[in-house]
Amino acid sequence: MSVEFHISNQYLRSNRKKGFVSFISGVSMVGLVLAVMSLITVLSVMNGFHEELTNRVLNTISHSYITETDDTLDNWQDLRKKIDTQDQIIASSPFVEDFALMTSKNASQGVSVRGILIDLESTTSALLDDIKYGSLSLNEDDSSILIGVGLATLMGTGIGDKLTLIAPSRNSIGKLVPQSQSYTVNGIFNAGVNDFNNNLAFIHLYDAQDLFALGNQVSGIRLKVDNLFEANKITDSVIKSLGNGYYGVDWMQQQRNFIRALNLEKQMIAIILSLIIAIAAFNIVSMMVMVVTDKKSDIAILRTIGMTPKRIVRIFFYQGLSIGFIGITIGTILGLILALNIESVISGIESIIGFQFFPKDLFYISRFPSKILLSDVVSIVLGAFTLVIIAAIYPAKRAGKVNISEVLRHE
Repeated sequence: MSVEFHISNQYLRSNRKKGFVSFISGVSMVGLVLAVMSLITVLSVMNGFHEELTNRVLNTISHSYITETDDTLDNWQDLRKKIDTQDQIIASSPFVEDFALMTSKNASQGVSVRGILIDLESTTSALLDDIKYGSLSLNEDDSSILIGVGLATLMGTGIGDKLTLIAPSRNSIGKLVPQSQSYTVNGIFNAGVNDFNNNLAFIHLYDAQDLFALGNQVSGIRLKVDNLFEANKITDSVIKSLGNGYYGVDWMQQQRNFIRALNLEKQMIAIILSLIIAIAAFNIVSMMVMVVTDKKSDIAILRTIGMTPKRIVRIFFYQGLSIGFIGITIGTILGLILALNIESVISGIESIIGFQFFPKDLFYISRFPSKILLSDVVSIVLGAFTLVIIAAIYPAKRAGKVNISEVLRHE
């Protein structure tokens, strides 16, 4: 241990006699602890929420889909057989999707109508995994329909009620004419995402082809791949095997704005909370300036026995680093502990105050998920320590410039 580091440690321990200086040092360290702890905890909770939201959205859409340039597919049965021969394709399902006006006795609503084959659709999407009321069945013979819980509330309908879909279609001379068909509500599902619960309805694939006058065509074929994050490459490979005239859209393209919004939100929160660390780090400046002022006589004595100004600078620079290191270390440990136990902590707070932060009847995510990323923790620690280093430079240089003759004259 160098002499400078030893002296800086002695100064950290000898502040007990100087009550105010010691208090300021403690406040600076506590501020740094709270700032680092808060940033780690908040980012971990945001990571948990983002993962929960992303999983819910990805569970309700296919990994990708393939269609032709005019957004329809002919001979989809043969195409699907070719697609299923690809090693990286787990499942595929045809679909028809378009917009229509839904009417009931109580209301009318514009909705997205999706025609599916239940057995195949369930292999590529989890949208219909949670049937709240009724049954998961779509029969071509009885013209049945499945709707989301939000849409059922908006339309004022329940199981067994009739709904009418009105969609534009072209007649034999190419003129758009409205076409309507009545359906019986067989099931009401909860997709876990408002957009799907409020605006999506499922009917049988053949019913959808009749409603939108598509003949034997479908809108496309949905794919489920073995590697979610390679969906783009896998889809491109499938398209090449099918030949020209086809294109694919993977999940990142379908949810591009959603993913960007989540990432931007996290970045903005991180920047705002980083300002708290900056404030806590630069509190060290005022604290260290007071320490330097308090230790002027010691500095003068050290200078008279031969210690150079550079070594004096090191003493106070090391002291600032020591305070920052202790604060960041404690803050990191407490932040990790809190992030790992955030759900228990929130449950305890809710039971004490008798208030639920995310009521189950209002929010789809009613808990506080947390996911600690090593990259976030490392970034926070390195960023905080960098700010501490910057904050410790000025007071240390000021200590090296103390005029020992003036100090000794007054002593």
